[in-house]
Amino acid sequence: MSDVHKKIDTIKEELDGALEKASSVKQLDAHRTYFLGKKGTISSLVKELKNLSLEEKKTVGPLLQALKKESEERFDQAKKDVIAKFAQAAVLKKQNFDITAYTPNALAGHLHPYSQFLEEVEDIFLSMGYEILDGPELETDFYNFTALNIPEDHPARDMYDTLWTDKPNSLLRTHTSPVQIHAMQTKKPPIAAIVPGRTYRHEAVDASHDFAFMQCEGFLIDKNVTLSHLFATAQEALKALFDKKDLDIRIRPGFFPFVEPGIEIDMRCVFCKNGCAVCKKSTWIEVFPGGLIHPNVIKAGGLDPNEYSGFAFGFGFSRLAMLKYAIDDIRLFYGGKIKFLEQF
Repeated sequence: MSDVHKKIDTIKEELDGALEKASSVKQLDAHRTYFLGKKGTISSLVKELKNLSLEEKKTVGPLLQALKKESEERFDQAKKDVIAKFAQAAVLKKQNFDITAYTPNALAGHLHPYSQFLEEVEDIFLSMGYEILDGPELETDFYNFTALNIPEDHPARDMYDTLWTDKPNSLLRTHTSPVQIHAMQTKKPPIAAIVPGRTYRHEAVDASHDFAFMQCEGFLIDKNVTLSHLFATAQEALKALFDKKDLDIRIRPGFFPFVEPGIEIDMRCVFCKNGCAVCKKSTWIEVFPGGLIHPNVIKAGGLDPNEYSGFAFGFGFSRLAMLKYAIDDIRLFYGGKIKFLEQF
C-alpha cells in the first residue's frame, strides 16, 4: 500500500510541474493525455487496484478517485486561465496598435491631384479670412439664371449649354455663382466666401473641355467694396497658389451679366519670361473673370444695393490645375492612369 501512496505523491508532483510550465492549450491537452488518457499514469494506477486486497482497495480506491477528479478540475481551470490570458493579450494588442508602424512592401496611397489642388486653394482663401460654402448641384432657373441678372430673353443664356431635367425649371447648375444668392439670403454682410464645386454643361469632351468640371466662385459683400479689393485679392491668391513672390496681373474689360463693371484678369506667365507655348508667346495667361456684383444681383439676394456692394470672380479648377502642374489634357484627371497619378 505504501508503494501506491508513493506513486500518488509522485504523480501529484509531476502534475504540479506540468501545469506550471504549460503556456498553451496544446501543451495542456498533451499533459492531460499523459496523466488522464487511457494509458495515462493515473489510469494505469487505477488498473493496479485489481491486484490489491479488499481492505487495500477500500483505502486506495477513494484516493485514486480523488486524484483523478482533482486532476481533471485543475486541467479544466488551467485551460480557462490560458484562454483568458490570450484573450486579454489580444485586447491589449488592439488597444496599443500602432497605425504608424511600418509595413514592408505596403503600397503607399495619396490624394488625387484634384484633391490636393482643392485643399491648397481652400487653405489660401481661409488664410485670407474667407469661408468655404457649398450649394445644391440641382438648381432652379431662378438661382442659376434669373437672380444672376440673366432673364429668359437674355442673350447670355446662349453662352451656357444647359443640362435641363424633367422637373420644370430644374437644371444641373452651369456655374457655382447661384451660391451667392443663397448666401445673401441666409447670411448677414460682411460675407467673404469661396464656393468650390462641380458644375455641368452640355459640351463635347476633348483635351480642354468636359461636361462635368470643377469650378470655384469667390465673392466679398460689404459696404464700400471696390475693384481695388478684387485686384489685391486676385493677385495675392495667385502669388500664393503659384508660389511667386512677385506676380504681375493685367486687367482687361469684359462683359458678364452678373457683374458691372466686368473684367478679365490675366497673370504674367509663370513658365517663361519671353513667351512660350503655354502663354501663346504673349507672356500673359488668362486666369479668371470677375467684377463688381451687379446691383440687380444684390437686390435678388435680399440686400439693398444702395447700402452694400461686392466683388465676385470665378475660375475653372481644371484650367488652374493644368497650369500649376503643367498638364496638357484635362482627361488625365479622370482617366485613372496610375503612372500619371503616381507623379503627385
